[in-house]
Amino acid sequence: MKKKVLSLLMCTVLAAGVVGCSSGGAGTTDGGNAPQTSNDGSKTYSTDKITINIWDSNQQPGLQEIADDWTAKSGVAVSIEVIDWDNYWTLLEAGASGGDMPDVFWMHSNTAQMYMENGILLDLTDYIAADSAIVKDNYYEGVWDLYNSDGKQYALPKDHDTIALLYNKAIFEEYGVDAPTDDWTWEDMYEAAKTITEKSNGDIYGLALNTSNNQDGWYNLVYDYGAQVITEDHKGTTIGSDQGKEAMEMVRKLLTVGAPQSVVAETGTDSLFQSGKVGMITQGSWMINSFYTAENHADYAWAMLPYADTNGNGSCDSGERYSCYNGLGWAANAGVSDPQACYDLISYFCSEEGQLKQAKLGVTMGGMKGVSEDFANAFEGMDVSAFTRAEEEGDLYFRPYTRKTPVWEDALQQAGGFLDAWQNPEDPALMSTACDNAQKIIEDAIAAE
Repeated sequence: MKKKVLSLLMCTVLAAGVVGCSSGGAGTTDGGNAPQTSNDGSKTYSTDKITINIWDSNQQPGLQEIADDWTAKSGVAVSIEVIDWDNYWTLLEAGASGGDMPDVFWMHSNTAQMYMENGILLDLTDYIAADSAIVKDNYYEGVWDLYNSDGKQYALPKDHDTIALLYNKAIFEEYGVDAPTDDWTWEDMYEAAKTITEKSNGDIYGLALNTSNNQDGWYNLVYDYGAQVITEDHKGTTIGSDQGKEAMEMVRKLLTVGAPQSVVAETGTDSLFQSGKVGMITQGSWMINSFYTAENHADYAWAMLPYADTNGNGSCDSGERYSCYNGLGWAANAGVSDPQACYDLISYFCSEEGQLKQAKLGVTMGGMKGVSEDFANAFEGMDVSAFTRAEEEGDLYFRPYTRKTPVWEDALQQAGGFLDAWQNPEDPALMSTACDNAQKIIEDAIAAE
């Protein structure tokens, strides 16, 4: 999922139009064509191979197994290639402006709107209408709607994800700190991190918070405290409100007892955690396998995110514990030579059969509702139920986005945004000013869209 946002400004490079290419050669770009079938009703394909690009190596083995199941039914081979996040979008942009593109690939909330608006993605609308396996109401609404533009569907929900707290049991025990519980507030997290950092004389940081990883970090506090990074109508923000400032003040406090952002930027929160240098991090469900297969995985445990006790009654009420959720979409290149084959593969990934297997294999939670129970049982010896409980017992909000998310999202991480406050967390005034600046940055970016 999201690591570091690559600023994709597609409008310039695509102004002259798009020529779609794939391993099968250029084909029709009319995604509205009705599916083609043979006389006996079975599907017929003009291609014998489909290429897929993804950016997460942890998911490749499981997805290849599901793809191989489809190959056994269809006779069409499927090859999945993993490309790192930054290069993924660089290569996809190059392909969209005239180079080679994969047949099938992932879409993300940061860039979906730009790709949908510029004729790059196969229009799946008519294929879906003819497909009994795909029913809109069976999928998470936020993920489905993300990949819809002007009434046309350009991707199907691959998955959804939630966020949880990961902690090192051995570090907590060593420094006499009680393990996180469902009753933890963000203040409790602060006190635990402070104790670990102080008792270790700074050799161990109580937590590491990567401020550039907004989805699994500070976004969640903003919503817990009653503000919104992007309002539900995608036309504004309340990050500069009193509630937004209260949330970011809590983020500031956490940063004072955690690993400095210079250390986080150099090493990364995951590496710091796995090397035993920090006691806690927050992380998304898509990263479970990295920690499940780590050398010291027996020391690791997951808990639900803390909550914000905004009404002061000492219990977690509705709207006080949010987890961000996002979802990737399976999309196809508009210029594929055999759009029916590409759609049928996407449909299989997103069908109940494919979604259940994705969960059972521990690849990710489903984009289809009600299929993720097996995901919590996929990691023998590690309790990952915090991710499913986040939506069963807490509240979800869809990852904030607008038409050109990277414009304001990147700006928030720079000087004039939150950078100064993150790098100098001892100064509360810097954070308050940063919230005011962030309000204007987002409002100005939306106005320019």
